[in-house]
Amino acid sequence: MKSHPHPRSFVLIHGVHSALLRGHLLSRVLLLGVTFALLGCADRDRDALVVYCAHDSLYADAILEQFERETGIPVDIRYDTEATKSLGLTEQLVREKDNPRADVFWNNQLLGTADLKARGVLQPYKGPGYERIPEGFKDPEGYYAGFGARLRVYIVNTDAMPPDTERVDAILAGDDLSRVALANPLYGTTLTHYAVLRDLLGPEAFEAMHDGMQQRRVVQRGGNATVKDLVANGVCDVGWTDTDDFFVALDADKPVAMLPIRVGEQQKTILIPNTVAIVKGTDRLPEAQRLVDYLLSAETELALANAKSRQIPVGPVDESNVPDDVKQLREWSTDAYPLNDLVDQRRATLDWLKAEYLQ
Repeated sequence: MKSHPHPRSFVLIHGVHSALLRGHLLSRVLLLGVTFALLGCADRDRDALVVYCAHDSLYADAILEQFERETGIPVDIRYDTEATKSLGLTEQLVREKDNPRADVFWNNQLLGTADLKARGVLQPYKGPGYERIPEGFKDPEGYYAGFGARLRVYIVNTDAMPPDTERVDAILAGDDLSRVALANPLYGTTLTHYAVLRDLLGPEAFEAMHDGMQQRRVVQRGGNATVKDLVANGVCDVGWTDTDDFFVALDADKPVAMLPIRVGEQQKTILIPNTVAIVKGTDRLPEAQRLVDYLLSAETELALANAKSRQIPVGPVDESNVPDDVKQLREWSTDAYPLNDLVDQRRATLDWLKAEYLQ
């Protein structure tokens, strides 16, 4: 598996004591050799399946390397950054719409992928992987499908406070949020979280909620991993994050516990699956379809469930192979807020946030 290629420069240096003609001929031979080597590399790049991936490389690498071993299809992968998680790649795919470079997009959430469908960036495919995914986690026309989900949770520092939902609610309703952390809502799953809140509250109440949190000095920094660190290290007492980041802190023996974030009168949880989609215009369609089916398989969902991220299978799997941590998460996720129809809410939320932060 290859990383995103970096530019290389080649400098040919010849001894000044060599004969001029011999040096000139040697230079041309070496230059031709370098040229053919570069052309060979370019050919290999064209043979590789180009994957844009917003999921953490810590977890995605093992999946994609196994795909390479099993299929013999080379993968050239470009990862997103933690700071601009998912948004950077989705916006790049829009920019590249007329001249696509990627073949497959593995996103770490759903709404950005659904927005790419609306913008004409994706093409449909309903293979065996698509068929095993339940209706609520896939596009009915086959433009994308979800797998390996995470829940939005409160991460609580247990040295500072007990993991009690009523206590957390009281803190969030209080006048001082200087020990409450959340990630920059422009990006990643926090943007999805905000789109859900805007859908529930309406635009005016949602914007008032956000402004009120800022006025009460909420700690807003980086991504979900930053939130995890702030709480795990005692800088903040509670924060919004995802289950995979929580487990990183738990596995490091930090004093943390988690509580599911529930929203609205019906107390829905926020379940956010990974998604996979084929980029419109790919010239590697058979290989792209194989990767889509591979990611949507029960084997991949179980691999993600048993990884340190403990991601939640959304399709049918052998329950005996699901770890206990994930079984608890599956119970919390049975009544999740529906996301498929929130594309317009996400776009409106993002436009408002960009006006707030980027102008």
